[in-house]
Amino acid sequence: MGAAGSLTADEALRGWLDHLVHERRLSPRTLEAYGHIGRLYVAFLERHRGEALRLKDLGTVTAAELRAHLAERRSGDHPLNARSLSQTLAAIRGFHSYLDRRHDVDAPQLALVRGPRVKASLPRPVTEDQAIGLLQEPEADPDMEPWEAARDRAVLTLLYGCGLRISEGLSLLRKDAPLGDSVRIVGKGSKTRIVPVLPQVSKAVDDYIDLCPWPLAPDEPLFRAKRGGPLSPRQVQATVQRLRGRLGLPASATPHALRHSFATHLLGAGADLRSIQELLGHASLSTTQKYTQVDAAALLKAYASAHPRR
Repeated sequence: MGAAGSLTADEALRGWLDHLVHERRLSPRTLEAYGHIGRLYVAFLERHRGEALRLKDLGTVTAAELRAHLAERRSGDHPLNARSLSQTLAAIRGFHSYLDRRHDVDAPQLALVRGPRVKASLPRPVTEDQAIGLLQEPEADPDMEPWEAARDRAVLTLLYGCGLRISEGLSLLRKDAPLGDSVRIVGKGSKTRIVPVLPQVSKAVDDYIDLCPWPLAPDEPLFRAKRGGPLSPRQVQATVQRLRGRLGLPASATPHALRHSFATHLLGAGADLRSIQELLGHASLSTTQKYTQVDAAALLKAYASAHPRR
């Protein structure tokens, strides 16, 4: 371990988070979640043992201690569900894997701890009519400035028309528009993909640019908030929450649901899984295959409701 042997547990945790930023290039949101998990984990161990921990102490963590920590997270002031507990365990294992690789500090007992069983959830897309309603509704809102309505329509049209994540849509710069026939997107893990752009998507973005009252320098964010700063994911989520209330749509109608709908509707129209995988930027085909289950479930639902012998 060398000089690393003098590290405290908190310093080791900060080293892991720096690794996630500079080498793994995780998103700020994921990094924030991992940091929160790591800090709670180290604090629990120090409270449980009654002393501040050093790097070498992290190699002596027992299966019983990890189980006790997960039990505390399951029943605390903000109890975690099975999926969140599974993510917590994965983050802690990632932290210890880093300690093993970088500092030769292994915690072998942690392999004895199994996570909770998590029922695989399917993507929850909106229907084509619901998607179109969300895209059209901003301009029907009398409380919105015309440029804001055009902006919201452009962002939502991008998510549905190109299958983008919110962060991907908001990462576009002024120099990326006009969008043309395709747009270069940098997704998770800094992976780049080329996404085709429909004429309706290009027009929605152009309409927003024509109405936007703020100066848009080439290397600055394309989409702006009311006061001129960059539009944030939370603002897009709040917009969709307001729109779905006006349209009477379920809580599952979120900005990310438009990305799910993009995939599901393409699949229903005959697109192959490999193509959809490339368009969405999924690293694994198994992730994309979930949409076949969604499509089949929708088909069975339609069959059950429409068959004369139901």
